[in-house]
Amino acid sequence: MTSRTIHLAGVEDIKELCNAAVEMPFDIDILSGNYIIDAKSIMGIFSLDLNQPMTVRIDADDAKAQLFLQKIAGLCK
Repeated sequence: MTSRTIHLAGVEDIKELCNAAVEMPFDIDILSGNYIIDAKSIMGIFSLDLNQPMTVRIDADDAKAQLFLQKIAGLCK
């Protein structure tokens, strides 16, 4: 399992994250406060407060996780 802190500034960032997550065959979650949201759920992501710190948690081996992280590199802090 791999995690990274991310920043979603707006709609385009949310779409980028969700589209990258949908392409992956493993589970990806977003943690924000007490909430855990499936990164493949665009409606779930829209329910989060974008001003709060967020962590993306990738449930895959390191090589597959790195492929996903490359796709969202611009969102990682």
